[in-house]
Amino acid sequence: MVAARALENVIHEISPDDIWFLGDAVGKGPQSDETCDWVREHCRHFIGGNWDYGIADKAFPADEYFWNQLGPERMQWLSALPSEAELMLSGIRFRLFHGRPVTDLLQSDSDKALLEAVFHTERGDFGGAIFADSHRPFFRTLSGGYLINTGSVGNSMGIPNAHAVLLEGTPGEEKKPLFCTVICVPYDNEAAADIARRDPGLPRKEAYIREVLTGIYSR
Repeated sequence: MVAARALENVIHEISPDDIWFLGDAVGKGPQSDETCDWVREHCRHFIGGNWDYGIADKAFPADEYFWNQLGPERMQWLSALPSEAELMLSGIRFRLFHGRPVTDLLQSDSDKALLEAVFHTERGDFGGAIFADSHRPFFRTLSGGYLINTGSVGNSMGIPNAHAVLLEGTPGEEKKPLFCTVICVPYDNEAAADIARRDPGLPRKEAYIREVLTGIYSR
């Protein structure tokens, strides 16, 4: 929630028309209940992520801490989240998904064929795809479309700031200019780590703290 408050300050400044949540409201940190509630209150569109489904469906016994913290109503909401959505903006049909479990883990340097495959589905071809799973914001142009990663608000890899993506364009099929901005917000990483240190039951605590402070994946 420390990072969420940092991003909330930016959202206040830019006043977006819509806020899309692309998965993983829960897991890892000690404030999953508060983060889940923040997402539900502030976002208008929701996509489920691998942590959301894994915890909500009680897939891994090690996550009992999160089951107890979230409670049945939140977990039911998480379990029912759709896995994909689409958005037509400035004439570009965007496919929106979290990443896993819809695809393999995608990184900016993943095999080009693996990255370009996300533009082609049974529902037709897309001119862009927006996802979040790898926790590293990036923008790539590939054969067939634009590939955009939003990064992560509270658990970014590489650079441990709060990250999100702002898209500015015209709704609909008419081809118009499109602007894509990566939002990068420094926040109090040490405060976030200290909240985790003071929680005696948090699973995989040291790995989470290292990620928050350094941006180095620690699982």
